[in-house]
Amino acid sequence: MTTETEVAGKNVDKLNENLAKVEELSQRFIKALAARNPANPTLSAPSQELFVKAAQSYWSEMIENPGRIYEQQLEYWGKSVRHFLDAQQMLIRGAPVEEEGPDPLEGDKRFANPLWNSHPYFRYVKQQYALNSQAIERALDDIEDDLPPKERKRLDYFARQIIDMMSPTNFLSTNPDALERAVATEGESLVKGLENLIADLEANNGELVVRLADDRAFVLGENIATTPGEVVYRNRMMELIQYAPATDEVHANPIVIFPPWINKFYILDLKPENSLIKWITEQGYTLFVVSWINADASHAEIGMDDYIEDGFLTAIQEVKAITGEKQVNAVGYCIAGTTLHLTLALMAKRGDKSVKSATFFTALTDFSEQGEFTPFLQDDFIDGIEKEVSAQGVLRSFILGRTMSFLRSRDLIYQPAVRHYMMGEAPPAFDLLYWNGDGSNLPGRMTVQYLRGLCQANEFVEGGIELCGERLHVSDVKVPLMSITCESDHIAPWKDCYRGFQQTGAKDRTFIVSESGHIAGIVNPPAKKKYGHYTNEDLSGDAEAWLAGATRHDSSWWPRWEAWLAKRSGKMVPARVPGDSEHKPLVPAPGTYVRKKATI
Repeated sequence: MTTETEVAGKNVDKLNENLAKVEELSQRFIKALAARNPANPTLSAPSQELFVKAAQSYWSEMIENPGRIYEQQLEYWGKSVRHFLDAQQMLIRGAPVEEEGPDPLEGDKRFANPLWNSHPYFRYVKQQYALNSQAIERALDDIEDDLPPKERKRLDYFARQIIDMMSPTNFLSTNPDALERAVATEGESLVKGLENLIADLEANNGELVVRLADDRAFVLGENIATTPGEVVYRNRMMELIQYAPATDEVHANPIVIFPPWINKFYILDLKPENSLIKWITEQGYTLFVVSWINADASHAEIGMDDYIEDGFLTAIQEVKAITGEKQVNAVGYCIAGTTLHLTLALMAKRGDKSVKSATFFTALTDFSEQGEFTPFLQDDFIDGIEKEVSAQGVLRSFILGRTMSFLRSRDLIYQPAVRHYMMGEAPPAFDLLYWNGDGSNLPGRMTVQYLRGLCQANEFVEGGIELCGERLHVSDVKVPLMSITCESDHIAPWKDCYRGFQQTGAKDRTFIVSESGHIAGIVNPPAKKKYGHYTNEDLSGDAEAWLAGATRHDSSWWPRWEAWLAKRSGKMVPARVPGDSEHKPLVPAPGTYVRKKATI
């Protein structure tokens, strides 16, 4: 019969064995870091000038109102001592001391473990973290009136990053969940976690990019991006995919979708039940989708004008040639929606009427309000990006992905890192997160043009932007338009999209706000009956007035868009198979460009 002492001895042996593996993994860790090609350091933090301004402002407040500052400091010191004494009392009495006032972290999922309230050590750590967070927030309040709005937004953002980064849940010694898992697994969770960390470093040439999904669970063309079609045209910028018809007849005028080149196009074709691409073919349309090249250093000099000429205009020309139609219906998503506006303005200047109607998914044109991207659109960061792309030729995908993730750092950085590296859990097989991690590099010249000319100078809605030999203005866009925006979109806020859409020159305009965010609000199949949408034909007022007069509909916006599109798509004709004698199919969808991974 095995004694408790023998069991305990075996557990200790197993623990020591696992800890020894950690030592063995350290060599792989060092080797992975040695391969790192880090981003320009100015992209990791704002210039010191911001912190200097903040310190000067706080010092001014202290001189002008010393009583208030001292009162806050005394309160902070007093509560810190009280938390320490409470922890001592808990050790003596074996029961929690009643807290004064509400728990500031009540409902925070990071602190769901009961030990955060019942264990003296963890309770003290949690209380002190909450107090430190409040102290930082109050210090920000003290300098609120002395900083310009943009500087205030930037300071708020970076202060929040510090608060989130310093959460005790992010450190093994102060995370009860991770410590309990380590004991329960005899240290195996720590070994798996370190293996996960090293694997992520090795996969990204020493750069820490937290893997959000199990990339072994998905194969393009097999269980993701499976709608049948063929690549019927290819150039240095894009592959043009024509999808196989799903009906015997189709509308005469084809649709061509321009997805953003920041990410891969298959967000619109993740799986059959939520594929907008598949759904469009089932409604009786000839559908083409552009798949952009994943840029590398050889594409450094590709600019916005190249995307317009060799991307948008070429795709439209090839679609017309394949179908024999004089006009197409165009769709642009996110940055491709912005560029579709630019393309339509250029076409108006040239007298080109190849686009019968245009639809925009979450597309900005007026960048006068920078929203959550304010911290990254100031000169110090853009200067850093210019240095980065000058050295690399591209804006590497992990930099943009990291920037996006830090806007939701708890959900997209820290919590996945804790589960992956400290708890030793494998990332989930989640198609959306897989797509999110399959990023694209951006050509250097295009990146600077977009950030300087559009985001910073807002030229498209101000005096006009010089591209392709013309001065282009949003008011030049005059074809029938529909704009689909998303209610909780933090990347392209609907109110900002609305403001730019109002400035187009079109008489035929429809504006829709879908519930949910940048992705879920667009990828919203009717069968799921998940998110509704808002409509209002009156675009004369501001965004608040539009929403106040809007009607909410329970269903997805997809059928409403299709009904609008059907009126602008001509008569029904026999369904078209992909390609023609001049455009023989090159490879099956989803093509080859989509398979190219971003360089780090």
